[in-house]
Amino acid sequence: MSRFKVFSVVIHIAGWLLFMAFPLVFLNSRSLYNTSVTSFLEKPAYWIFCLTYIVLFYSNAYLFIPQFFLKKKYLIYSIICVVLLGCVYMLQPFDRLLRSTEGWRMRNGMVIPPPPSFDGRRFGHHRFGTLSPDTQGAFERPPYFHPDSLGQKNRFGHPRRFRKPFDSTSLFIFLMIMALSMAIKTVQQWQLTEQRAARAEADKTNAELSFLKAQINPHFLFNTLNNIYTLAAIKDDNAADSIMKLSNIMRYVTDDVAEDFVPLQSEIDCISDYIELQRLRIGKNTAVNFEVNGNIGIRKIAPLVMMTFIENVFKYGVSKHEPSAIDIMINIHELDISFYCKNRIFGLQKSDYQRTGIGIKNTRQRLEHLYPGKHLLSISSLNNEYIVQLTLQA
Repeated sequence: MSRFKVFSVVIHIAGWLLFMAFPLVFLNSRSLYNTSVTSFLEKPAYWIFCLTYIVLFYSNAYLFIPQFFLKKKYLIYSIICVVLLGCVYMLQPFDRLLRSTEGWRMRNGMVIPPPPSFDGRRFGHHRFGTLSPDTQGAFERPPYFHPDSLGQKNRFGHPRRFRKPFDSTSLFIFLMIMALSMAIKTVQQWQLTEQRAARAEADKTNAELSFLKAQINPHFLFNTLNNIYTLAAIKDDNAADSIMKLSNIMRYVTDDVAEDFVPLQSEIDCISDYIELQRLRIGKNTAVNFEVNGNIGIRKIAPLVMMTFIENVFKYGVSKHEPSAIDIMINIHELDISFYCKNRIFGLQKSDYQRTGIGIKNTRQRLEHLYPGKHLLSISSLNNEYIVQLTLQA
């Protein structure tokens, strides 16, 4: 059983214990004498009172509301409520409990205890009981009379009998029980709806992330295979080492990035292998500066969020005819991880930087999903240089 369910059961038990203690406290405070808990629990009227409202609560919360109210069968539910109200009115559980308490009846004038000298005398057509020392003040239960009605007679010449009052307390408790069960069930239904919505949103997010990864990975592998093909075509001696590095990259891309977050060390190793593959392709006119600063430790990062920008650096920042420089830096701080890359923009390629490619677009979406409110991405073109700055909070 989950912790929430245990807590809910404890709350229900505590609530009903308080409810069952209410009649004992209330009636003792308004009685001529205190009633012991044992004698109170022996009264059938007490259990009728408690069970009536307990059954009403759970019937409404777990039967009538789910089957009728939540299914928008409001007419049927209203009829059920009216029928239940009528049953409570006829049963009058609270008034029945009051009448079972001798001290309460004496305090409220429903019974007038006779003095000892009144033994054996008649009043109208009724006879009071006889007090004896061993009864300690108890007496046989006579019919109910209101003190104001003493001496008054009805049209038949009989003493006027006290009429049982309207039991508004039972109806009030009924309304409170029904309202409370409705409120609790409504809150539970709202929480269930929120959980389903959150679960659906999470499933949607995971599906989107899987789709984005599926787009990024083939794009990355396609570019890398082209590089290997170039090395093989010119029969470069580094082709074997390049194939091994590509194997490491493919293993990382196809296996490790299935998770939303991977060890930072694995991501940096993949970037390092990729840069080494690119060094073999580019000529001596391009200087590549790759630095990793800080303690990597056991930090984690979303896979391939930096790779898209590194791909673009080598795709657009290299010229066969002019010298160029590429700077790639990863700085690991206590509270964040920062990525920085810079490359020169060559004349005919400026238009490419004004539009967002599929890789950058997908990376932005993944950052929004995986680092909501915890990332800062800046892409700028200044002084003929293309600069990307990305900060990820730990």
